Amino acid sequence: MKLAYAEQMRQLDESAIKTYGIPGIVLMENAGVGTVQAINENYGDLHGRTVAIIAGPGNNGGDGLVIGRHILQQGGFPVIFLLAGPKKIRGDAGINLKIIGNLDIPIYPLTTRKKLSSLQNFLPNCDLVIDAIFGTGLQRKVAGLFADAITLVNQALVPVISVDIPSGLDSDTGLPLGSCVEADLTVTYGLAKPGHFTGIGPEMCGRLGIVDIGLPPAALEEADLQTEVLEDHTVAEYLPERSTFSHKGTYGHLLVIGGSRGKTGAALLCARGALRSGCGLVTVGLPGDLDHIVPAALPEAMSLALSTSGQGYADIKDYQTISKTLAGKQAMVIGPGLGQAKPTGQLVARLYREELLPMVIDADGLNLLATSPEGLAEPPAPRILTPHPGEMARLTGKKNAEVQANRLAAAKELAVANGVYVVLKGAGTIIAGPDGRAAINSSGNPLLAAGGSGDVLAGMIGSLLAQGLPAWEACCLAVYTHGLAADHLAEDRNVQSGLLASEFADQLPTAFAELLNNEEDTDEI
Repeated sequence: MKLAYAEQMRQLDESAIKTYGIPGIVLMENAGVGTVQAINENYGDLHGRTVAIIAGPGNNGGDGLVIGRHILQQGGFPVIFLLAGPKKIRGDAGINLKIIGNLDIPIYPLTTRKKLSSLQNFLPNCDLVIDAIFGTGLQRKVAGLFADAITLVNQALVPVISVDIPSGLDSDTGLPLGSCVEADLTVTYGLAKPGHFTGIGPEMCGRLGIVDIGLPPAALEEADLQTEVLEDHTVAEYLPERSTFSHKGTYGHLLVIGGSRGKTGAALLCARGALRSGCGLVTVGLPGDLDHIVPAALPEAMSLALSTSGQGYADIKDYQTISKTLAGKQAMVIGPGLGQAKPTGQLVARLYREELLPMVIDADGLNLLATSPEGLAEPPAPRILTPHPGEMARLTGKKNAEVQANRLAAAKELAVANGVYVVLKGAGTIIAGPDGRAAINSSGNPLLAAGGSGDVLAGMIGSLLAQGLPAWEACCLAVYTHGLAADHLAEDRNVQSGLLASEFADQLPTAFAELLNNEEDTDEI
C-alpha cells in the first residue's frame, strides 16, 4: 500500500482541483461521507446517537462539518464545537459552516479556554467524539486552547474518531507535536500516511480506515509515490518458487561470518534463521578454537574454521580463507557476534569493499564499519545494513534521539547517500533502498524485543539473497515474515514476553506457508 507524505498529499489535492477540475468542496464532501460510512461499519447506526464534533479552523474542521451534516441525515444528534470564531472559517470549510447554520445543528464557538467548559460538560453525555481539529498539514507544536481541547478529548470515556490523522500527530514521522489525540478509529483520505505506521502513530490511530475521496488515478501515478507499507499481498509476490524437481543446491549456499568468544550464539541463530527461511546450505565461519560449537549446536549447518590463535575472534589474516570459500556461495552475512577487535574491523572493511557477492552486514559488523563510515559508499555489490537505532546513530554520526525523531528520513538518507540498502530495526521497521524507495513494516509485536531476534532476521535476509531474490525483495519479505512469525506466536501462546529468538526462527516455515497460501488464494480469485 502506497503512502503519501504531507507535502505529497497537498500536491495531490492541488492537482485534483487545478489540473483535473475537481472542486475542493467535492473532495471534502467525499471525505465526510466516507468517514460516516466508516463510523457506521465500526460503531453501527447513528440514529438517535449524540455525537460531539470538535472542529478546527482549517479544512480538517470542514471535513468535520460535512460529517455533522450526514450524521443529522441519519437521525443522529451532532453538536459542533468550533475552535475558532466563525468569521475565521473560510474557503470550502466556510461554505460548509454556512450550510450547517441553516440546519438544526447546535454550534458552540470555543474561542477562549474558559469557554472549553461547555465541551468538558458535554463530553460525558455523548456517544461518540469526532476529532476534526488538525489534519496532515500541521507542522507547529500544539499549544494553548487546542492543547487543552485535545486533553479533554483524551479524557472522554467514549470512542474517539479522528479525521485523517489524530490531531497533533505528525503525519510524516508519527511523533506527537506536543499534545496528540488518542483515537480509537482514524479515517484517512486518499492514501494512508507514514505517520499512521511509524513512531507512536499506530498507538494513537487505533483502527485505520482509508476513504477514496475521488483523486484521479492519473494524479496518483504522476505523484511517483516511493514509500509503502508492507502487507501480506505485497510481500507474498516476492516468495521464491520451489520446484518439485529441486534439490538443496537449488536454494543457494549462504556463508555466515560471525561469532567470537562468548558470542557464538549470535552466529548460530543467524544460521538457524537462514535454514528456516528455506536456504539450501549454510556454512558458519567461526574462529578455529570455537569451530567445534557449530556441529554440536546446529548439525544442519556446515562450519568453516578460521585461524586458531587463542584470540577468539576473526582476523584480517582470515581474508584469503573466506574469499576462497565464497566460491560457490550466493550470499554472505557478516557481523552477528563478531566482536569489535581492530583486526576484525580490518577484515570486515576489506570484505565489504572487495567481495562481489550480495552481503548483509549486521551487529558488530556495523559497529566496525561505523569507525570509518566514509568506506560505506559505492560498494561493488549489493550491501544490506541492518542497524538498530543505536547502531544507526553510530553509522550516521547522529544521536539516537535524532534517528528516532524521523526514522524514515534517517534510513533513506543513509541508503541513498551510500548506494546501499538499509533495514532500520524497531517498531515499524524501515526498509530503504539506494533509489529512494522506502517501506514500513506492519507486522510484529513486542515479543521481538529479545536478544537474538535481529540475528535471525539477518540470516533470513541472507537466505533469501542466496535463493536468488534481489536485495529489495529479500529485505521486505524477510522483515515482514519475521514479524508475522512473532504475531503467530503471540496469538498461539497468548504471551507478551519471554519467548526465545530460536522460537521465532522455528516458526518461520509456518509464516512463509501462510504467505504462500494467501498468494494462491489471491491468484484463484
